[in-house]
Amino acid sequence: MNVAVLDDDPYQRQLLSMLVETGGHQVTGFAHGAELLEASTRRSFDLLLLDWVMPEMSGSMVLEALRRRPGLDLPVIVVTARDGEADVVGALRQGADDYIVKPAKGMELLARIEALARRSRLGRGAPLRAGRFEIDTSRRAVLLDTKEVMLTLKEFDLAAYLFQNPGTLVTRAQLLEAVWSIGGEVDTRTVDTHASRVRRKLKLDGSTGWTLQSVYGFGYRLVPSETR
Repeated sequence: MNVAVLDDDPYQRQLLSMLVETGGHQVTGFAHGAELLEASTRRSFDLLLLDWVMPEMSGSMVLEALRRRPGLDLPVIVVTARDGEADVVGALRQGADDYIVKPAKGMELLARIEALARRSRLGRGAPLRAGRFEIDTSRRAVLLDTKEVMLTLKEFDLAAYLFQNPGTLVTRAQLLEAVWSIGGEVDTRTVDTHASRVRRKLKLDGSTGWTLQSVYGFGYRLVPSETR
């Protein structure tokens, strides 16, 4: 994988680069957000390790700029010294795919990179068909009646997981682990927010043949409408 590392601290940037390289990945380091954003218009990166607290352009600003770019679906892991629940939830809601607290541990960092890479590939097999829906994991697209529904990266991952497990009652903690690769100790409103968007965008209210049910105090279940 071609991994970009953005950190204004040269020691931290070098350390993260060395850890990533031990996993056999190529690394390009950046000290400034503007430098990374400019490079990403000319080069393709498979994943970004993003420091959250930086002068001039914060990690939040960089992430927002990346997520606004049409057609750019770059997986992002926030690596920061901030470990508060509000910080974690805020980064995830802004579009980060994972969150690691400094100092990063080598084996954990590589494991999270590999897990995120697997989720980004999501099989690349034949599209999954479910009634009027088609979930194309190779293009990371959901089609309703052959028309693509515009979803964010995490919305697609959540929708794909639900369609891959129809009728199964899944907890919010399970979804956090499967889609975000984090434990259930993080605010589960992250799941609820994304589930609400997926339900609305895909019309999972029964009108399209599927219903996304909320199970109070537990989680979600995607079922065919007739079994509602």
